[in-house]
Amino acid sequence: MGIFEQALRRASVSPEVEEAVDAAPNRVNEFGYDPWGFSPSFAKIGYTIAKRTLLPWFRPEVHGIEHVPSGRVLLIANHSGQLPFDGVVIALVMMLHGKPPRAIRAMVERAFPSMPFVNEVMMRGGAVLGDPVNCRNLLEDDQAILVFPEGARGGGKLWKNRYQLQAFGRGFMRLALQTKTPIVPVSVVGGEESIISVYNAKRLAKLLGMPYVPISPLLPVLGPLALAPMPVKFHVRFGAPLHFEGPPDDEDTRIDDKVERVKDAIRAQIATDRATRKGIFR
Repeated sequence: MGIFEQALRRASVSPEVEEAVDAAPNRVNEFGYDPWGFSPSFAKIGYTIAKRTLLPWFRPEVHGIEHVPSGRVLLIANHSGQLPFDGVVIALVMMLHGKPPRAIRAMVERAFPSMPFVNEVMMRGGAVLGDPVNCRNLLEDDQAILVFPEGARGGGKLWKNRYQLQAFGRGFMRLALQTKTPIVPVSVVGGEESIISVYNAKRLAKLLGMPYVPISPLLPVLGPLALAPMPVKFHVRFGAPLHFEGPPDDEDTRIDDKVERVKDAIRAQIATDRATRKGIFR
């Protein structure tokens, strides 16, 4: 355990989190890490912090988590919110409410693992670089993978485009076909309203090496606090598993048809929760 982990470990770990992480399947070596850098001891700290901050802040209401099968699975979700709170909340509810608990391996944008400190925190907590080889190897190890096929296009979505799914990549579908992995469509409602962006400062983003730099309408009044998330209520819905067959190197048009089925399922789930929620804060 590194100095950073030792310092954090002095803070009390939630008994619920400790029990869940200990029950989650993992394959760690004698040094306490799995082949992709995941550290259960570090995860207990990270999940405890998330449980004590994000759960009371976003108050996620979870539906259909029983649909997530054991073994290898691809969780395909819509992306939003400027900062990856949606991914953290999905991972948290899967750890605390999964049957059994699951350590989700989130595929992250290349910009994030290149950031000092951030890269180690993400890796030790279970995230991995969004690379097809990483994803295939994790699936062959019967892991649960979280993918946001919209990528930065979804995460940096403007307010006018909220809940409009952006283009999905085909990579996840080819991997699902190659590894015979079921796909669970996941929808998150609430993230679009957590941090409002009306403009993407592309030149500044390029200068900083970031995928986007959101500009909030509250920026002149609140300054940096304009990028703090509002206490909106999250609704996280897991759909029934989708199973696909066919060659992984099939024509793009055939792969696109399969990808569209996944998008349709996510759209329907988003529509359900947007129609039934009482407001963005409850």
